[in-house]
Amino acid sequence: MSRRLRTLMAALCALPLAFAAAPSAHAADPTTMTSGFYVDPDSSAKRWVAANPGDGRAAAINASIANTPMARWFGSWSGTIGTATGAYAGAADQRDKLPILVAYNIYNRDYCGGHSAGGAASPSAYANWIAQFAGGIAGRPAVVILEPDSLGDYGCMTQAQIDEREAMLTGALAEFNRQAPNTWVYMDAGNPRWADAATMARRLHEAGLRQAHGFSLNVSNYITTAENTAYGNAVNNELAARYGYTKPFVVDTSRNGNGTNGQWCNPSGRRIGTPTQKGGGAEMLLWIKTPGESDGNCGVGTGSTAGQFLPEVAYKMIYGY
Repeated sequence: MSRRLRTLMAALCALPLAFAAAPSAHAADPTTMTSGFYVDPDSSAKRWVAANPGDGRAAAINASIANTPMARWFGSWSGTIGTATGAYAGAADQRDKLPILVAYNIYNRDYCGGHSAGGAASPSAYANWIAQFAGGIAGRPAVVILEPDSLGDYGCMTQAQIDEREAMLTGALAEFNRQAPNTWVYMDAGNPRWADAATMARRLHEAGLRQAHGFSLNVSNYITTAENTAYGNAVNNELAARYGYTKPFVVDTSRNGNGTNGQWCNPSGRRIGTPTQKGGGAEMLLWIKTPGESDGNCGVGTGSTAGQFLPEVAYKMIYGY
């Protein structure tokens, strides 16, 4: 039986459960609809290896980074967003693999941090953008990380700005539930060093977590899987106590092999972590950030821009020095 036919049969059999469940409880599990995770053929690491075959670092970067399944980030640079997400999800679907996509275009993005400032021009522009993002994926299986840092980046925001942001996230979840029924969406919950578990549980809930499949931790950060897992469990304890539900969570392990030295912006001495997989203390361990991509003009990436691939940083991260 073909994968698409199996998917259709599974969805039909599960329809009564879908009607009885909460809005976020999709009938389909995208991890069982596919045979492993998708390796982005056009990642920054892949492009660098292809362009520098004679470089002494290329073989190690190709083996340890470029061929590991990791997320592709989508934002204003992605062109017509529905076309972009549709093409990416479609390419993965043709190979029976599960793609990981990051939506990173919220209005006032990185408002307080500043290194990745930008995003949509207005809340209404974002609503249109994220609706097209979800529509591009449509019924194909996918994992989406929704707006990294958006619930941690509150330090300089007014309550009106926070309310506006939470409304945008709630609206985004509604679009995925409406248009992308085989997508697991994880709202980003920052990391254990940003907000205490009770605070993050409240922010997640107020932004619509009940509609999401789960939440994500440690995106683009370096904190150990063990510390993130303990934090995720603590957030769930708060969710259960305050609101009567819990959610699965995923951890970004792309750069946490040596843990953190307290710095978040291109610190030295970091190491790649456990490759993308199911389980591992969380629902999934995912490479959400590409190892070797700069966090901005800082640390060992001085002179670079956020997202720029730095081969020497990538190479050292393979070996942890």
